[in-house]
Amino acid sequence: MKKLLLGGFILAILAWSIGFCAFAHQIYAYPQDDKSKTEAIIVLTGGKNRITEAGKLYNRKLGDKLFISGVNKQVSLGQIEKRNEIKLKSKSKVELGQKARDTIGNAEESVEWINQNHIKSVRLVTSNYHIPRSLLEFKSRLPDLEIIAYPVYSENVQQQWWKSWGSFALFASEYNKFLYVWLKNKLIINKD
Repeated sequence: MKKLLLGGFILAILAWSIGFCAFAHQIYAYPQDDKSKTEAIIVLTGGKNRITEAGKLYNRKLGDKLFISGVNKQVSLGQIEKRNEIKLKSKSKVELGQKARDTIGNAEESVEWINQNHIKSVRLVTSNYHIPRSLLEFKSRLPDLEIIAYPVYSENVQQQWWKSWGSFALFASEYNKFLYVWLKNKLIINKD
């Protein structure tokens, strides 16, 4: 029995490690499509340079509207511009989502906004390591929504994660969250 448990544990660690390596490779394989136009740009707050990148794409008219999800209720659009050193054009088409506190909340408040505005295509701007989980959350709620993932890379996160404890810990944490959402979605789909 102990050998069976040890064998199962070793197989689980091996499966997790292979999946983690694939995940770490995938998050650097997303292209930065800065040519295709979508109806809206959605940016998820929380990571460095996300809002700045989304603002640049919006100012280049690659989306008719900009939705910033997960903004603190005390923060104004002017403060966001100042903090991110960007001046947004057409401010009347920029909206702040102030309900979300995590990725699930980002997806929920974004989907509500997407439905209210009858949007069929979005560019989802978030950190590269956050894209797989974010896509799962959005696609589980709106499977027909056209999504162009736009990865934002931070100079503080190393692609060679094995050389940086901080990068490894960040990727491992995000991979575990991704696995949780993937399994949860599989169980929900299989129940129906």
